[in-house]
Amino acid sequence: MDSRRRKDKKMSLEKVVTEDKIEIVGPYKLVQVRTCTSVLEDGVTISSAFHRKVIAPGQDVSSESAEVQTICSAMHTDAVVAAYHASLES
Repeated sequence: MDSRRRKDKKMSLEKVVTEDKIEIVGPYKLVQVRTCTSVLEDGVTISSAFHRKVIAPGQDVSSESAEVQTICSAMHTDAVVAAYHASLES
C-alpha cells in the first residue's frame, strides 16, 4: 500500500443564471430574452444551457427583471400594442 496519503480536495459547484442577450425583433418590437444557465466548478464553466422566451407587446412583464421591464416599457408603446393586437385579429 502506498504510504502517501491523498488529501481530499473539496470542489465548489455553483449554478449561475444570467440574461445574456436581449433583442428587439420585428415591426411589433417583440422582445427576445436569452437566459444562460451555467454550472461552474471552482469558477470554471463545466456546463451551460440556453433558454429563450419572447415577450409580446401588451404581455405582463411584472415577473421579469428590471432591465427587461425597462426595455419593454420603452418599446411597447400604446401604438405598438394596438398595432400588434390588430395584426392578430386580421
